Amino acid sequence: MDKINKTFVSEFLLLGLSGYPKTEIIYFVLILVMYLVILIGNGVLIIACIFDSRLHTPMYFFLGNLSLLDICYTSSSVPSTLVSLISKKRNISFSGCTVQMFFGFAMGSTECLLLGMMAFDRYVAICNPLRYPIIMSKVAYVLMASVSWLSGGINSVVQTSLAMQLPFCENNIINHFTCEILAVLKLACADISLNIITMLISNMAFLVLPLLVIFFSYVFILYTILRMNSATGRRKAFSTCSAHLTVVIIFYGTIFFMYAKPKSQGLPGEDKLQTSDKLISLFYGVVTPMLNPIIYSLRNKDVKTAVKYLLNQKPVQ
Repeated sequence: MDKINKTFVSEFLLLGLSGYPKTEIIYFVLILVMYLVILIGNGVLIIACIFDSRLHTPMYFFLGNLSLLDICYTSSSVPSTLVSLISKKRNISFSGCTVQMFFGFAMGSTECLLLGMMAFDRYVAICNPLRYPIIMSKVAYVLMASVSWLSGGINSVVQTSLAMQLPFCENNIINHFTCEILAVLKLACADISLNIITMLISNMAFLVLPLLVIFFSYVFILYTILRMNSATGRRKAFSTCSAHLTVVIIFYGTIFFMYAKPKSQGLPGEDKLQTSDKLISLFYGVVTPMLNPIIYSLRNKDVKTAVKYLLNQKPVQ
């Protein structure tokens, strides 16, 4: 019984920005506004992709999945973050922390794969346009999206179960806004070698491999575009890829900063570095999902046309 009391934690305490109480109300307003933009922007994109037949293509099917994923990802963590900022209620139950970690990791893993699938779709559309309807058939792109969701979920089940089985020795203070897996692993009072190994394997499968697919897809896309004789064709090809490439740069830029850079331990200014890590994580978790529908709407003529068409529809009397 004594051993159980030392290793079992019934709840966690999320520090967030507790060291900066004067700025919490500012972040509350900013995060609330961004969350509303996420819900509205991505919701409109999903509705447009469903109800406008002109968007019933692989590219917009993946875009609809990306929008749904962004809504699920932010809804798993942002509401609790808002509550903690406004009410100072920073505790979260062990089960609540587990659910939050699962959804955060699952959605992040799935988004990596979806971005890779979208790059492959653009590669086939531009480099093999005649074979595009055959390669990217409905069965193919639905299967690709399903594999992305399933793989992300399985990866998260493995990582979350390994992390939450660790003993925490009554150390339940998480120096973060949410139950982010790296922040939770820092609390463990046991060997986390297995967690590190599985995390490295996960990073290779869900970060590096999709990034390689994206890189080589765009190398071939660029080569094909530069060989086009028509300036209009080149401009159209660039426009169809620019939105996706912008999202990829923002997404991978923030996620690699969080997971690939070395962590400081016991160094001068470590508190400032940890605050920086938390704000970067906030950027990845809120700003990126907010920018996705804005980028695709502003850089995509078909999406803008579909949204305008839906907004101009009058209800049947």
